[in-house]
Amino acid sequence: MIFREVLLKAATEYSLSLTEEQLTRFSQYFELLIEWNQKINLTAITDPNEVAVKHMIDSLSCYDKVIFKNGAKIIDVGTGAGFPGLPLKIYRPDLKLTLFDSLNKRILFLKEVAEKLEIPDIEFIHSRAEDGGRNKQFREVYDMAVSRAVARLSILSELCLPFVAVGGFFIALKGSQYSQEIKESTSALRVLGGEIDKIDNIKLPGLDDIRAVVYIRKIKKTLPAYPRRPGIAEKNPL
Repeated sequence: MIFREVLLKAATEYSLSLTEEQLTRFSQYFELLIEWNQKINLTAITDPNEVAVKHMIDSLSCYDKVIFKNGAKIIDVGTGAGFPGLPLKIYRPDLKLTLFDSLNKRILFLKEVAEKLEIPDIEFIHSRAEDGGRNKQFREVYDMAVSRAVARLSILSELCLPFVAVGGFFIALKGSQYSQEIKESTSALRVLGGEIDKIDNIKLPGLDDIRAVVYIRKIKKTLPAYPRRPGIAEKNPL
């Protein structure tokens, strides 16, 4: 009950309205996260208040009702324990979500969450982003790609933009170094077919740290050469 209460309080402070059904699902998600975290490393954050703010509300901080069209097809690249994809799906059940991660243990956890919470329209992909981005089944078919705290923006853009259809968005949830990361990513975005649409500064309830959501619009197709082979983007960012 503690988690439900702190989440409701945090959501209210962040001007988010959650239904009883959503609160129940978020609470079940929290319980499964804590249970599975004892078996596999999913998160270092386990305090109910911190999970509510730093995982759930932070994930929802990227939600923009103009960009998130009804029934939009969205992929969460490097989803880990399901952030931000699953909270967005709980908040907007109409979204068609793909959870994409390189570690199968995390995929198994996410499948159990979706089953226990009875959440439909979720696809689970166990793969490296570099391989998925070159696969015709996934390449440039999504309205949105989202990713949180996976890599610096110049690297992350190469991993995420290939999934996004022209006219869609890559949405990156970033921390305190976002300004520097944006400067570093100028060349990468130009090569990959993206341009920054807007940057929202984020203030989470009870926290004084610096966060931002970067919205990158896909303005042209990504060249066939990208993404490069696994590990290349990290060693030699565009």
